[in-house]
Amino acid sequence: MRLLTFVSLGIFFPAVLIAQSSYVPQRVYDSGHKRFSDFESMIHELSKAGVVFVGEQHDDPNTHRLELAILEGLARRRSGVIVSLEMFERDVQEPLGHFLMDHMTEDEFLKVSRPWPRYATDYKPLVDFAMSKQWPVVAANVPRPIASEVSKAGFAAIDSKSEDERKWFARDRQCPTDDEYFKRFVEAMGDHPAAPGTTATAVAAKRETTERFYFAQCLKDETMAESIAEAYAAGATGKKPLVVHFNGAFHSDFGQGTAARTKRRLPGKEIVVLSVLPVKDLDAVTPDGNERKRADYLVYTTSGVFLTTQKRPNR
Repeated sequence: MRLLTFVSLGIFFPAVLIAQSSYVPQRVYDSGHKRFSDFESMIHELSKAGVVFVGEQHDDPNTHRLELAILEGLARRRSGVIVSLEMFERDVQEPLGHFLMDHMTEDEFLKVSRPWPRYATDYKPLVDFAMSKQWPVVAANVPRPIASEVSKAGFAAIDSKSEDERKWFARDRQCPTDDEYFKRFVEAMGDHPAAPGTTATAVAAKRETTERFYFAQCLKDETMAESIAEAYAAGATGKKPLVVHFNGAFHSDFGQGTAARTKRRLPGKEIVVLSVLPVKDLDAVTPDGNERKRADYLVYTTSGVFLTTQKRPNR
């Protein structure tokens, strides 16, 4: 019996140690210099930026561990960091602020803030770390019900919103349907050319549906970009702020989406795009020319959930 117990414990303890390991497998590729770098060198460069976009794969555990490591690395190098999150929406900024100031409990905050399903494991560590450093946290996104309305009826859905409701989405919206971002969105949605014999009416209807979904995506991008620019301006009094924005990679990959709309609002500011990419084999990564265009830094990691090809917006 003692031997059986010993063997059982011998099997169990390593599993516990592995589960609690702080090591996150990763390789950093510096696209600008076309070479592999290292995590600390990347953090050093990020610390000098004005805005950093961290593009994530929402369902990947290692991605979220690396996100916390990014904040920890920045905290060793500078103050004045502002954390911005796609995962909270503008209409919950007030309770988020109260929670950060300890004016309400976490349970009270979560009841009114519509947290994402895996908030406890994926985003709570970011909020808790920002709170420990007394860093502001921005609820950057448009409320989901408003984005849903736009996906069904286009921008006409928000024309009749009240003045109070208009605070929840971007005032300036530029959403062309003839650029590379729209093309990438259509491809990610899985749209294909109409089959032979499809009527012009059916083609037009399909195009209209696609555009409505794109306008909802664009409204998110514009709203997050406006939130980031306003946070940067608010933090720029007497010092150079750094806004670190976390979003699904589709929103910032290739410098498009939210990243492009932030550049429009913050001309001349240094904006760095980082994309975290789970892969099967970390040692076999060899980013080609097109992959290097994805982001200024490609942070590869291993995970049980890995990216084979991006079929839909990670939003």
